[in-house]
Amino acid sequence: MTSDPRDSQPSHVLPHLADIMALLRDPARGCPWDVEQTFASIAPHTIEEAYEVLDAIAENDHEALKDELGDLLLQVVFHARIAEEAGLFGLHDVIGAICDKLVRRHPHVFGEMKVRDSRDQLVNWENVKEGERGAGAEPSVLEGVARALPALLRAAKLQKRAARVGFDWDDPADVFAKIREEIDEVEAEFRAGAPRDRMEDELGDVLFAVANLARKVEIDPESALRRTNEKFERRFRFIEQSLEEQGKSVKSSSLDEMEELWLKAKSLEILEVAP
Repeated sequence: MTSDPRDSQPSHVLPHLADIMALLRDPARGCPWDVEQTFASIAPHTIEEAYEVLDAIAENDHEALKDELGDLLLQVVFHARIAEEAGLFGLHDVIGAICDKLVRRHPHVFGEMKVRDSRDQLVNWENVKEGERGAGAEPSVLEGVARALPALLRAAKLQKRAARVGFDWDDPADVFAKIREEIDEVEAEFRAGAPRDRMEDELGDVLFAVANLARKVEIDPESALRRTNEKFERRFRFIEQSLEEQGKSVKSSSLDEMEELWLKAKSLEILEVAP
């Protein structure tokens, strides 16, 4: 059996995917697992697929990126199909809504507005979003920052919203001072034998202040922490490999031995990036 050649054409692939999803969800002919799914049950898969897209980008793996973007697109079609079955909206509504939003938020392209550069456009984008929120009579400038976002990223977004109405430090140096203040408070609570709940609260304040600094110096805190995670993993794997070559393991080695290898891994990285 040969496939319909139209299925590979840009104007037909999305409807074809929607048709496949509809069949998978058909109670009589579809897949039992797909039929059982709800918005809530597939939400974790949606988040996972988004992070797998990020991984492919970080690895500069274009073939994997193509595959992961397809998986992420499937999640959109899946949610839209569930919504259509419930009489809420369909895939065409999802696509129509994003088309309308893109046109509305780019008046310099689809209208008469002029912008000087990308920074000017970002300001305009936020102004349009603010107007959209106002149209819905939302009670706070913080509304619309998704609670499901990673906490560090959400912290930066909340701070950015507050900064738009003047709740912000002018000088990044003030943020450094705030970080030191919060660290001192954590140490004081620790030395005083504070309960877990209190320590969690104080540590949260430290992380919130660090996210604020990242925002002030225009660095994505999630990207920064992801980069450090990768650095830690790379160096720790070097320790494991080096010890294995010596007939040892991390479990049987001392902290001093592992620290020596950590410093070696660090120095090798410095040599690799040196001009």
